[in-house]
Amino acid sequence: MKRKNVTVLLVVVMCCLNVFVGCQKQKSEEVKTVSKNDVSDKKILEYWTMWNETEIQGQVIKEAVDDFMKINPDIQVNITWCGREIRKTLQPALDKKEAVDIWDEDVERVVKNWGDYTLSLDDYVKKPYPTTEGKAYEECINYNLMNLIKVFSDDSTLKAIPYQAYITSFMYNKDHFIDAGITETPKTWEEFLVVCEKLKAKGHTPLTTDDAYADALIGYHLSRIKGYEWVEELVADESKAMWDDEAVLRMAEDYEHLASQGYFSKNIDSNIWPAGQQEVASGDVTMYVNGSWLPNEVLGTTGPDFNWGQFSYPAVKDGVETIGNLNFGSQCYAINKECEYPEEAFRLIAHITTGEWDEKLAASSMGMPSSNDANWPIQLQEAKGVLENATEWNPYGCGISSNIDLAPTIISNFQKLMSGELTAERFIEEMKK
Repeated sequence: MKRKNVTVLLVVVMCCLNVFVGCQKQKSEEVKTVSKNDVSDKKILEYWTMWNETEIQGQVIKEAVDDFMKINPDIQVNITWCGREIRKTLQPALDKKEAVDIWDEDVERVVKNWGDYTLSLDDYVKKPYPTTEGKAYEECINYNLMNLIKVFSDDSTLKAIPYQAYITSFMYNKDHFIDAGITETPKTWEEFLVVCEKLKAKGHTPLTTDDAYADALIGYHLSRIKGYEWVEELVADESKAMWDDEAVLRMAEDYEHLASQGYFSKNIDSNIWPAGQQEVASGDVTMYVNGSWLPNEVLGTTGPDFNWGQFSYPAVKDGVETIGNLNFGSQCYAINKECEYPEEAFRLIAHITTGEWDEKLAASSMGMPSSNDANWPIQLQEAKGVLENATEWNPYGCGISSNIDLAPTIISNFQKLMSGELTAERFIEEMKK
């Protein structure tokens, strides 16, 4: 009797469990169905980025994308945090026609390497967007940056949109300039020598560099004399006969003079990056050629109140270049020509690169904003003028690093020249070996 009752009880319990499980399964399927329907109702944009989610740029971009989706509830943006690995992973993904609607990376790689995959944006930039205050998008963005993208393009079409711009210029300690009574940045080599002497007279070491950025000094100087195309020919000359050109001797003599006057850091011959920038950040040296990203890189040493300034590499007498010849560039956005929702994709790009999020990205990363009317970080106020006055684009190092096999020899001998170990003539002899 007892066994029969137990059996009946077990049957009842099992029936209840089956009903419960069935209900839960039905409920779960309903949830999945609702969720699937929610997503399927939206326009999906797959965005691959060069940033990591933990980087400050990544954090701000994520906020901007979340804000965009809140304003546009019919659009779902999925971010893939590729980091710098995007340089390896994007091309195969594009070749396999994986879902990649938007990506960002350095301007040269985006336009030159992946330009065949991108949508022409010439028509999109002629339209206003919610953050452009009624103006066409192209009227709101720095002209030099937009034009640079067309210069890189093989058919002069606009294949990308710039953001997080940079320049390569002299980065300097403005407090040292003030202490030395220097009221204007130098525009010519003669004015530059006066600045160096005034700094030295007040006890400041005028100049430094390191193995990572020494090429910018020699490249800019040679380019000022004969242009960066000539510099590229110089380093490509397998006969090395071009190292006998008077331009090389003139550059070497100018730097030999700087060394003889004691204008360089005493560590100039042994500085390994980031030693040079740390000398500036710690206040031991005044001037250093680097990218405008430097204030952000050394923030941990300088703190936020370091008085930064920037000026373009000075022009030299009878040279072919002016201070308007500048190495500058940016990261940039591109839209896949296979993108199903290009209008929405560009609206997202406009949302990030103008208005509130453009300024927040610049302020958070101590970077340059994209739009003309944005507020610049105080650390880069002078960089704004340098970029606006740029008339011609120069490649990084002005061509001196275009021969990667020769570059280490150039830097090594140039550091010896700056330290006084080599004379101008010996520098040329060493380069011809």
